[in-house]
Amino acid sequence: MDDYEETRPLLVNDELTDEDISEQDSYLDKVKNGKLYMATFAAVLGPLSFGFVLGYSSPAIPELRKIQDPRLQLSTEEASWFGSVVTIGAALGGLLGGWAVERIGRKLSLMFCAVPFICGFTVIIAAQSHWMLYVGRVLTGLASGVTSLVVPLYISETAHERVRGTMGSCVQLMVVTGIMGAYITGLFLDWQWLAITSSIPPTLMLVCMCFMPETPRFLLRQGKKREAEEALRFLRGPDAPAEWECARIEEAYKNEEQSFSLADLKDPGVFKPLGIGIMMMLLQQMTGINAIMFYAETIFEQAHFESSDVATVIVAATQVVFTAIAAIIMDKAGRKALLILSGVTMCVSEAVFGVYFKLTVKHNNSSLMSVLTDAQGSLAEQPPTDLAWLAVGCMGLFIAGFALGWGPTPWLVMSEIFPTRVRGLGSALCVLTSWTCAFIVTKTFQNLMDAITSAGTFWMFSGLCALNVIFTAIFVPETKGKTLEEIQACFKGTHRH
Repeated sequence: MDDYEETRPLLVNDELTDEDISEQDSYLDKVKNGKLYMATFAAVLGPLSFGFVLGYSSPAIPELRKIQDPRLQLSTEEASWFGSVVTIGAALGGLLGGWAVERIGRKLSLMFCAVPFICGFTVIIAAQSHWMLYVGRVLTGLASGVTSLVVPLYISETAHERVRGTMGSCVQLMVVTGIMGAYITGLFLDWQWLAITSSIPPTLMLVCMCFMPETPRFLLRQGKKREAEEALRFLRGPDAPAEWECARIEEAYKNEEQSFSLADLKDPGVFKPLGIGIMMMLLQQMTGINAIMFYAETIFEQAHFESSDVATVIVAATQVVFTAIAAIIMDKAGRKALLILSGVTMCVSEAVFGVYFKLTVKHNNSSLMSVLTDAQGSLAEQPPTDLAWLAVGCMGLFIAGFALGWGPTPWLVMSEIFPTRVRGLGSALCVLTSWTCAFIVTKTFQNLMDAITSAGTFWMFSGLCALNVIFTAIFVPETKGKTLEEIQACFKGTHRH
C-alpha cells in the first residue's frame, strides 16, 4: 500500500501518458464493485420516489375529479394545477439542492430530502381541502428537485470511469420505473393508498443511506483525507489501493481554486460546461416529451385500446425497457452516439406525427383536443384505424428514442462536466432550467396547438430535435471512460488524448 502512496499521481499537468493509463487500468482491475452497486441502489431510491411523484397524478386525478367530498373534488383547471405544481416545487428544490450539497454534503442532502417526500404524501393522505393537496404536491416536488440534483452528483463522485455511465443512467431508469410503478399500483389502489405506497421508497432511502459513505471528493474538499480513503476502501473493495485514487483526486484539487467567484465565469473550465449543461436541459424539454405523454391516452383510444389505464402502463413499460438498454450500453456506445441516435429517432417520429395530424385534422385552426374530443370526452371524429396505428407506432418510436439518449444522458453529463467548486451551483442552474421549461411546456402546450395547429406543433418539435443533433455533434464532449478530473481538463484545453 505504501508504494502506491508514493506513486506519481495520474494527472500531472493534466496530461496522460501510456504509463499513467497502464497504472490506471491496473488499479481498476483490482476494484470490486459490489458495495458501489449497494451505494448506487440506496441513492437511486430517491429517483424511484421522484418517479412515483410524477406518476401519482395520472391515476389520482380521475378519482379526485369524481370524488363525492366537495372539499377535495377537482375541476379541470384545479386538476391541471394538481398535476403541474410539482414542477414549481422541483424548480425550487433544484436551488435548495445546489446550496445543500455544498454546505452539508451529498449524503446528508439525500437523506434530508426524504423528509419532504414523506411529509408531502402524508399531507395528501390527510387532505381536507384543495390547498392541502397542492401543498402536498409542492413538498413532493421540492424533494424531487433536490433528488434530481443530488443523486447524479453522488453517483458520479462515487463511481469509477468504467461503470459511471451505467450507474448514472440508473437515475433515469428508476424515475421511469417509479412512474410505471405508480401507474400499475393505481390500477388496484385508490388515491390515498397510492400515496401511502408512494411514501415507501423515500423511507427506504432514508434508512439505506445511513449505511452508505459520503463521496470521497466532497470529503477531500473538506480536508478529511482519512475519511475519504475509508470511503474509497468501502466503494472499491479491499484489493484496490484506495490511497492511489485518493492521491490522484487530491492532486487535481491542488491545481483548482477552492471557492467560486464571478470572475470564474471567464474560465473556459466553468463557462463551457455551464453553457452545455443548461442547453442540454433546455433542449431535453424541447423534444416534446411532455406533449407526447399528454396525448398518449387519446392515441390509444383511437387505436381501439379498451383500457386507457393499461395503455399508460404500456407507455411507461416502453420507457423502462429502453432506458435499461441505454444504461447497459452507455459505457460502451458513449454519450454522444446515443444522443445523436436519440435525436434523429425523435426528429423522424415527430415529423411523421405532424403528417398524421395533417391527414386526420380537417380544420387547420383546430387544436388537438377540440377536434378529437368534445366537452364530455367522447371522440368527435374517429380517424381511420390504420392511421391511428401509425400514430401508435410513431409514439412508440419516439419514446424509445427519448429513453435511449435524451432521457438519461443530460442528467448523466450534468453530473460529470462541472469542476468541483461549481458543481453545486452549475447543477442547480441545470435543474432549475429543466423544471422551469417543463412547467412552461406543460402549461402552454394547449395554447401552442391552438396557435399553430397540432401538425405545426409537432413539426416544430421535430425541428428542435434536429437542433439537438447539431448541438450534440458540435458542442457536447464525449465523457465515456474518462475520470471527472480528465473531463474538466478537457474543458480547460490542457488535456491531451
